[in-house]
Order: sequence, then structure tokens, then C-alpha cells
Amino acid sequence: MIEIVLNVLLVLTSLLLIVLILLHRGKGGGLSSMFGGAASSSLSGSSVVEKNLNRLTVFTAAVWTVCIVALGILLKV
Repeated sequence: MIEIVLNVLLVLTSLLLIVLILLHRGKGGGLSSMFGGAASSSLSGSSVVEKNLNRLTVFTAAVWTVCIVALGILLKV
């Protein structure tokens, strides 16, 4: 039962990480420029949206890592 929950959570966080990473603004603008990133690029420094996107990405990556480690421990036993 726990393995099924962890597997579902792993799939959801994996898909969310893909989307969040693609939304980040890179050197070339990235996909975030399509969703209003051009307006925030004129401001110096990172905007609040970029900071929140960074925090959400780090949190999702941490949940993903915990799922990987937990599944590894459960499947090893």
C-alpha cells in the first residue's frame, strides 16, 4: 500500500518537476518568456514570481528525492 502511494507521488512529482524546470528562465529566455517573462526581464534582479518558482522547484525536488530514497529502502527489504 505504501509502495503504491510512493509510486504515484513519484510520478506526479516527476511530471511537476519537468514543467517547473521548463518554466525557469534560462540564458535564452526559456518557456517562461512566453508566459509574461518578457515584462519581468526589464526589471533588475529576480522577481517575486521567479523566487517563488525557485522555492516550488526546490520543494518538489526534495519530495521527489524522499520518494526515491523511501522506495529504495522499501524495495530492498
